[in-house]
Amino acid sequence: MDTLKQLRDELEAEYQTTKKFFEIYPEDKNDYAPHPKSMKIAHLVTHIAEIFGWASFMLNSSELDFAKSSLRPKLLTTKEDLLKVFEDNYKASKEALEKATEEELNPTWSLKNDGQVLSSWTKYGAIRHSLSQITHHRAQLGVYYRLNDIQLPGSYGPTADLESF
Repeated sequence: MDTLKQLRDELEAEYQTTKKFFEIYPEDKNDYAPHPKSMKIAHLVTHIAEIFGWASFMLNSSELDFAKSSLRPKLLTTKEDLLKVFEDNYKASKEALEKATEEELNPTWSLKNDGQVLSSWTKYGAIRHSLSQITHHRAQLGVYYRLNDIQLPGSYGPTADLESF
């Protein structure tokens, strides 16, 4: 079984689907949130765009410690910026997966806060988790779009708005 090919194929599929959602991003709704406990739409799309770079980050590191890292989310508020970060992150992860070996998927990768392990997986498991995060958060974005009467593109099949995939 070619695990890396499967990861590359899944990343590509998620990229193609997410691109349809980002191409219709409503910049005039940056501050929209469906509930006070929900993140604003600009934060949500920023997070999704950043996740596309996680496979690259994970393959080239052993952990992310929130308290010790200089990585900070950037807030993307224009469709142009969103698409650029999304493309750059996708390309970085695609390239990292193309260069990786199966053995590089085995070491542990950890998510920490000030040294405390919050979660730990093999690098394969961490990348799989990130791909699931894309799907999860894109589904949230679909709800935000639906509540704003924005036609939903197909993800894994047709929608009530668009009957094609």
